[in-house]
Amino acid sequence: MNARLSLHARALGYLARREHSRQELEKKLSAYAQVPAELTVLLDDLEQQRLLSDERFVEQMVHARRLKYGSKRIQHELRMKGIAEHLITAALQDLKQTEVSRAHALLRKKFGMPPADWKARSQQIRFLAGKGFSSEAISRVLSRDCEMEN
Repeated sequence: MNARLSLHARALGYLARREHSRQELEKKLSAYAQVPAELTVLLDDLEQQRLLSDERFVEQMVHARRLKYGSKRIQHELRMKGIAEHLITAALQDLKQTEVSRAHALLRKKFGMPPADWKARSQQIRFLAGKGFSSEAISRVLSRDCEMEN
């Protein structure tokens, strides 16, 4: 019983610091669980008490990452954390609508002005691609800059 309390206390400690996905918390706690079934029961209890929620984790992660990263990067990170596809799809619908404006704002913050030549343009493309923005959003942002420049 003492080990269960310890496992429960560890889980609450992790959740007090930040939201975790079920898979992420399970991975962190698996080293401390003496029996895997004990961990499963604990995680089920935490979900029933609404202390552990993948939906809340998705909201928090999307909110924290939306200004710095594109939807492809956020989608990849959510998959790596073990989030179900239907939750990822629902969260990314809103992000995809604002992806061009977010990419444009990030590009202006980093570079300040439209690309002057092909070298600068390719540098900006690589920057946005590395941040996880779609090729469609990148081309729309850079074509918008070219139109504004002319």
